[in-house]
Amino acid sequence: MSFSPFPSRLRTLAVATVAGLALVGCDAPEEEAAPSPPSPVVTSAPTATTTSTTAPTTTTADPTTDGGAAPADPSAMSAALAQLETLPVKGRAPRTGYSRDQFGPAWTDDVRVEFGGNGCDTRNDILRRDLVDIVFRPGTRDCTVESGILHDAYTGKTIEFTRGPDTSSAVQIDHIVALSDAWQKGAQQLDAGTRIDLANDPRNLQAVDGPTNQQKSDGDAATWLPPNRAYRCTYVARQIEVKAIYGLWVTQAEHDAMVRVLTDCGAATPAVAVPTTTVRSTTLTAPSPVPVPPAPAPVPAATTQPPAPAPAPAPAPEGEYYPNCKAARAAGAAPLYAGQPGYRAKLDGDGDGIACE
Repeated sequence: MSFSPFPSRLRTLAVATVAGLALVGCDAPEEEAAPSPPSPVVTSAPTATTTSTTAPTTTTADPTTDGGAAPADPSAMSAALAQLETLPVKGRAPRTGYSRDQFGPAWTDDVRVEFGGNGCDTRNDILRRDLVDIVFRPGTRDCTVESGILHDAYTGKTIEFTRGPDTSSAVQIDHIVALSDAWQKGAQQLDAGTRIDLANDPRNLQAVDGPTNQQKSDGDAATWLPPNRAYRCTYVARQIEVKAIYGLWVTQAEHDAMVRVLTDCGAATPAVAVPTTTVRSTTLTAPSPVPVPPAPAPVPAATTQPPAPAPAPAPAPEGEYYPNCKAARAAGAAPLYAGQPGYRAKLDGDGDGIACE
């Protein structure tokens, strides 16, 4: 989901010098830009169409209403939530070394993003994009905004803007991702040209109510959100887009705050892949009964009766005679069992009925 600013129009810068007019508007008091250097003086400098220095008129709207903000698109919020999950979650790095100068000259036109090189400084580009009923300074080819009306997305107020030393600060240009916050979440690792692009990228810029911008300072989504609740959805989605484009990260608290805002806006939680389990149909059968062995027969009680005497060996059959076991073995007749030819009790030394074992 991409924030689409109004189409760029190439112009040639020819702005008359007007003393005392300052350009303001930035993330936080410490990040306010110095006024842009005066443009070359043309031969016959026309007078500005508006020179009022009275305080701009504002109409306060209920910050819980849309305040000119379009209703959040649930599908766009879902896309933003999915993009959020691609951002690294890390701790905030030290602010050491940060200064506005790390992001180049304030509101330079020498950038590689939309409106870059069109002859107008970035602040006027954003005023032309976000204000309505605009009056341009004559002779600037519709570059320098002298007055207009802002329907402020942050507060829901309608602000009548008039350029002047006492009135210009009523409308400031906010960095959606504050430059100090960007520095602590990866921008210090970017090259100088990319940091300049980040500071002047229309996707990261919004014309807003000045005092509200000062209250925001360099807060992230965990510490500050627009009072106009209806714009918080788009605001957080734009922060995520910018951080994704420039390779910045979010803290855990910031991530969680963004998730809460987007889900409140109707974003669907990204689907989480759940491993599938194949369930096999199994027919269970009762196990076969295990046969029970019969009970062992009772062991008869021991008796004290003497064992029965071994039966007397049967007389050896006639016709076979071995004078000793050696002769019986030599004849291949050993062992000799009682009752076999050649068996003699004399050869059965242990009287077990087997001779010449």
